[in-house]
Amino acid sequence: MKINLRGKDGFVFTKAIENYIQDKLKRVSHYFNHPEELEVRVLCSVLHEVQTVEITIPIKHTILRAEVNRDDLYAAIDIAIDKLETQIRRHKDKINSLYRQREGIAQYFKSNEELDINELEAEIVGKNLVKNKKVELKPMTPDEAMMHMELVDHDFYVFLDKETDKVSIVYRRQKDNDYAVIQTE
Repeated sequence: MKINLRGKDGFVFTKAIENYIQDKLKRVSHYFNHPEELEVRVLCSVLHEVQTVEITIPIKHTILRAEVNRDDLYAAIDIAIDKLETQIRRHKDKINSLYRQREGIAQYFKSNEELDINELEAEIVGKNLVKNKKVELKPMTPDEAMMHMELVDHDFYVFLDKETDKVSIVYRRQKDNDYAVIQTE
């Protein structure tokens, strides 16, 4: 893998951080047929003591990407790698079957026969759905939903938008702590 490290907002890579990132990216490389051909972009930044790690792996016809904000840089790197692995595992079969006829994308991933499925399943243990919750959708404005979200101290809140009569989600953006709304169609 060709690893392109870039610091933002005054972030400076130390040799220890570079080595840690290279070591962790080896976990992802075993999913690809030719990992030496991949270019991995790692962007790290610091804002108000919050470390942001963004890892992007562009391949033909798709982009694998994970972004994590934590107060501990090493934890952020670990979580970003976990997210990439989960993306790859979740979409690998779909990618291999849907794009097999399309030149390029399927050639990047190893087939199921080449991967040790039992080993991968063992890694997934503990990363399964652990809770199923039902919510009552109450008609409200996005401002009211933000207030309810803050009252329950969650990062998001599902509600029925009074104006559109559609299910919407208000959430707090990690990047700048502002709010945003996702509207369904």
